Amino acid sequence: MRQYRTELERTEKVEKIICNKCGKEILVQRGVPQEDVLEVEKRWGYHSRKDNQVDQFDLCEDCYDELVGSFLIKV
Repeated sequence: MRQYRTELERTEKVEKIICNKCGKEILVQRGVPQEDVLEVEKRWGYHSRKDNQVDQFDLCEDCYDELVGSFLIKV
């Protein structure tokens, strides 16, 4: 989950990134995350139950490792 702030020139800058799974806050300095995160954005297609829905989320590295560790077929 990304939290934004609007600058004087009316542009949005990432202020904070929060892991959607564990809630860990990733520090952002001058628009640059101080830890790497997995950023996912998916627009569902016509052959799904979520036609045209857009889902977005962020995972910290620990939660990413936990997720891919549960895969039957390894990445």
